[in-house]
Amino acid sequence: MVVASAIVFLASLFIGALGIHVGARVIVGAGDYDHAIVTALIGAIVWALVGFFVGWIPLLGPLLALVAYVAVINLRYPAGWTAAAMVGLIAWVTVLIVLYALAAVGITGFNAVGVPGL
Repeated sequence: MVVASAIVFLASLFIGALGIHVGARVIVGAGDYDHAIVTALIGAIVWALVGFFVGWIPLLGPLLALVAYVAVINLRYPAGWTAAAMVGLIAWVTVLIVLYALAAVGITGFNAVGVPGL
């Protein structure tokens, strides 16, 4: 059970990192997948912590979690808040497409570590 959970976590992390990698490559020209993996992991941790502490506040909680996630991207990639938000948006769309394709062939469901809301 622990091994299966670890495999699902890692697969989800790598899919989330793929989304960040694509977004960072398109928006800021960054091409290091290892950097995207670390960013996805930190982003997931920050999203979870902020969600735990303030996520229960209607509208404001999820908004603060999203801002915290974009802040992680902003700190990890040198381009500013607008670029960080665009990286996050492209990451979300990329992961959505990958998960849709994987779900369509029966491999996985719609969830990934490192990209909010999926």
